[in-house]
Amino acid sequence: MEKLIYENALAKEEDIQDFVLEGQADIRFANGCMTLKNALANELGQKANYVLWCPKDFPENIKVEWEFRPVTDKGLCILFFAANGKDGKDLFDASLAKRTGEYPQYHSGDINAFHVSYFRRKEEDERAFHTCNLRKSCGFHLVAQGADPLPSAEDARGFYKITVVKNKNVVRFAVNDLYVFTYEDDGKTYGELLKGGKIGFRQLAPLTAEYKNLKVYELCE
Repeated sequence: MEKLIYENALAKEEDIQDFVLEGQADIRFANGCMTLKNALANELGQKANYVLWCPKDFPENIKVEWEFRPVTDKGLCILFFAANGKDGKDLFDASLAKRTGEYPQYHSGDINAFHVSYFRRKEEDERAFHTCNLRKSCGFHLVAQGADPLPSAEDARGFYKITVVKNKNVVRFAVNDLYVFTYEDDGKTYGELLKGGKIGFRQLAPLTAEYKNLKVYELCE
């Protein structure tokens, strides 16, 4: 059983007025969706990347859905979920180190989270063999992987529904209701089980991509 607890069309600037941007991004709205692109030069590498956080805290057992369309090809997208500061701190606790969009700050810093990467087209090998990866942090642990069914930007036909399910110790990831992988966390190998927390979108330069219709459901027994 599931209950809708958050809905955001991501259709206009007001929809993200309380979101938290770490790093710099060119965020625009047109045709009922949000377009993300790096604001800094591609040559800056990690410094050109960014994370856009939804400020709400979500419960432990959730399903997150959104619609995604690649506009260009080279780059990578990530969803962070169950994200919190270490030692039970809020993700935005002032005592945590400042984050500016550079990846090591998120996977090996002072926060804990799951992060699923999809539409991975950054490096040459990632463009030749497409996968979706699930990592658990702190620690950059690759815990699950599956084939990425998303097409290139040229071949994309409209938007694709992305789904992340976190139910107790199980994480599932799907594109257009096709499940790509399932991961069961034993709560020991890669640290304690992650509970509730925040979600955030990360995008790597020089990718341009569109997002809309973000929904979060609480999973109830």
